[in-house]
Amino acid sequence: MRTHAQSEPSVALYVHWPFCRSKCPYCDFNSHVRERIDQTRFAAALRRELATEAAALGRRPLRSIFFGGGTPSLMDPQTTADLIADARALFDAEPNLEITLEANPTSVEAGALAAFAQAGVNRISLGVQSLDDAALRFLGREHSATQAVAALETARRLFGRLSFDLIYARPGQTLAAWRSELDTALTLVSDHLSLYQLTIEPGTVFEGAARRGLFALPDEDASAALYEQTATVAARHGLAAYEVSNYARPGCESRHNLGYWRYQDYIGIGPGAHGRLTRADGLHATRRHRAPEPWAERVERTGSGTTHDDLLSQQDCAREMLLMGLRLDEGIDGTHFAARTGMALEDALDPAILRAALEEDYLAWSIAPASTRLRATPSGRLRLEALLGALVL
Repeated sequence: MRTHAQSEPSVALYVHWPFCRSKCPYCDFNSHVRERIDQTRFAAALRRELATEAAALGRRPLRSIFFGGGTPSLMDPQTTADLIADARALFDAEPNLEITLEANPTSVEAGALAAFAQAGVNRISLGVQSLDDAALRFLGREHSATQAVAALETARRLFGRLSFDLIYARPGQTLAAWRSELDTALTLVSDHLSLYQLTIEPGTVFEGAARRGLFALPDEDASAALYEQTATVAARHGLAAYEVSNYARPGCESRHNLGYWRYQDYIGIGPGAHGRLTRADGLHATRRHRAPEPWAERVERTGSGTTHDDLLSQQDCAREMLLMGLRLDEGIDGTHFAARTGMALEDALDPAILRAALEEDYLAWSIAPASTRLRATPSGRLRLEALLGALVL
């Protein structure tokens, strides 16, 4: 299990800012609404937790930083600057370190973008979600389409790299309407888009509304048609689907998120943050306390908000790597899989299901002298969740 740490010793840093102005009806992320946020307290706790992690981990190369949430653009930009400076001091930052911050396109948050750029953020990801005002109201968003376009224009001037999110497969959405919205979106972005189908998550407002029959999502065939059209339209604009929900020009992929999908090490700090870290005895999965105030209290008391630190078995690692890696267009390299998990790729798969998936053209298996590679085909990515449930031992 140490082989991976020796050959790929870099880490990424994820910083979770858990606060939002309001809770979106589709969102099941660890986000919290507070009338007042003690910025000083939470900034100090984040910096202390980062220092604790660095002391335990040692000085390793740092490949990326990602500020997520919640709504990290509600964070004081000085906190962002301090955390970036701390990370650079505690780790060996790789050249062209990617530093991403998620933001919403409300006028208040867009007004703070210049301060975040000055703090050291070099990539922005805007939660646009739709360019249609009626859809934005349905999704519970606080901004308008006009505000979204204005925020995108501001972000393009300030940051070297820009991405934004859209949610599609909304109730009643037609192929023609989505094609028009996506064409417009692709004229506004230069290198990267994240395009997510709307799903109903347990415990959300939308779950209750859907259960009461207030709306229905497109059926499986309609969703598949929307997905296929998404890839076609994006490709026409020069953006390829490098992951199930992410599209980019060559070389413009999110390096931070690629690290997740390639099953590389990352540190997660902040309430509810997860991490995956290679240590002397193997790969550990870490998780922080989800609730912001108890997390901060724990950090103030012990230096860390960690509630779980579990050594993963070979089977755990293999399962996670398959679940993540088959989302990527590039798939999973057999040599990397063996180094990371201690198992041969074929030993982690149900042979009968694998054979059937290959015959149905849901998976592609390439064998070369140096390595093997398993990847999901475009038709396989449409069925990935069901396929993985049966395929992975």
